[in-house]
Amino acid sequence: MTKTLHKVDLELRPAGKLGTIIVAGSLLAGCTNAVGVTEQTFETTANDGGSAYYAQFANPLPDDPNYFPVAVWHESLMDAQDAVTDRSFGINTYVELTTESNPTFAHDAGSYVLSSTPQSSLNGFVLPDEVDMWGKSGEGVWTGAWPGEAPICEPEESRCGYTVLEETLAKAPAGAMVYANFGKGVTFWGDDEVGTHFTSTYADVVSADNYWYTDPNICDKTEGGTRFEEPRDLTESECRLAANYGHTVKQIRDYIQPAGSKPVWGFVELGRPFSDEKLPTVTPTQIRAAVWQSLIAGARGIVYFNHSFSGQCASQHVLRDCDEESSTAVARINNQVSLLAPVLNSDTAEGILSAEGAVNVRVKVYENHFYVLAGSAQATKQTASFNLQCVGSTDVEVLNENRTLHATEGAFADDFADGNAIHVYKMPITNCAAK
Repeated sequence: MTKTLHKVDLELRPAGKLGTIIVAGSLLAGCTNAVGVTEQTFETTANDGGSAYYAQFANPLPDDPNYFPVAVWHESLMDAQDAVTDRSFGINTYVELTTESNPTFAHDAGSYVLSSTPQSSLNGFVLPDEVDMWGKSGEGVWTGAWPGEAPICEPEESRCGYTVLEETLAKAPAGAMVYANFGKGVTFWGDDEVGTHFTSTYADVVSADNYWYTDPNICDKTEGGTRFEEPRDLTESECRLAANYGHTVKQIRDYIQPAGSKPVWGFVELGRPFSDEKLPTVTPTQIRAAVWQSLIAGARGIVYFNHSFSGQCASQHVLRDCDEESSTAVARINNQVSLLAPVLNSDTAEGILSAEGAVNVRVKVYENHFYVLAGSAQATKQTASFNLQCVGSTDVEVLNENRTLHATEGAFADDFADGNAIHVYKMPITNCAAK
């Protein structure tokens, strides 16, 4: 994790210190001004891995600030039009392709491919999915079998997930970026040591897929409820909440050692990724909120689970095959993310924002502006207030909402209608200039 110290010139002020405040579980501290000192400083933290992270690998993903990974999981590319269609939805990356797919179609469309097929022409290598759940934590003997084929470990009751990853990793092309996705073994069932080992040891980019809106079991005390010291079932309003997608990203980021050393990507479902017809289908509003909560939590990419196993449209290609209204909405979300890619790829300002309300926040610094990403952390309506240093009295643009607020000496407030409410604020840095 790289931190940069910025110096800021201010007028002479009396002594004072902004108190600390809890914002959705995070401790934010203000700056200190000493008597007679006319210079104030604030720190910015680089994104996990740093801006040039991908460049170290063979045939890498771009380090272009205008590129932000928006991917689909295990898609097929049977002809050139498939890749063109996916691009129209804002998809620029594939994390795994079916064996019969032609990755050339993706490259011709300007997209990138990570695959478990060890080809040096691809942009990364994908390790087996959710090994933490079916191989479990351990260094036992792997039989070479996959889930549903035969016993995984030898002896059958032993644990061999670490062995699965080690043996598969040996097949990766030299210098390739390695990607791994984990599941409930890391986020719910294992202890911190297990989580750190899985996320820190094998891959260069990691994610975890917890489907908070649609999973029938995730609210149980043995899953989502394990976050408490005394595990308990989550209430519906605690569980079916966009902020939990950010919680998953933060949990994985917290496991990784050294801290901030590699990117974490967020994972969001489309459609209904379970076969039970009684389960809900995720809505466009929920998808948008889950994506932005992941970004607020520090995700450096987004992966969509683009398969739906029940409901009105059971398909392996939800964006291509299913409800046009939903696909259009996802395309709009991805376009907003793409337009803000330089902002999302910029540094995060630390210790300059205080907030009152159940909100998750992240402050980005880009071209002498602050961008405050804010998402509700509670299911019910609320008004949250913000106080941002180095802003003064100025207009605050609320991006993608066609409205403007006003900050008075850096203070402003806004309504959050429900647990899916997301606002992105843009304002100039007026009271101080970074040197």
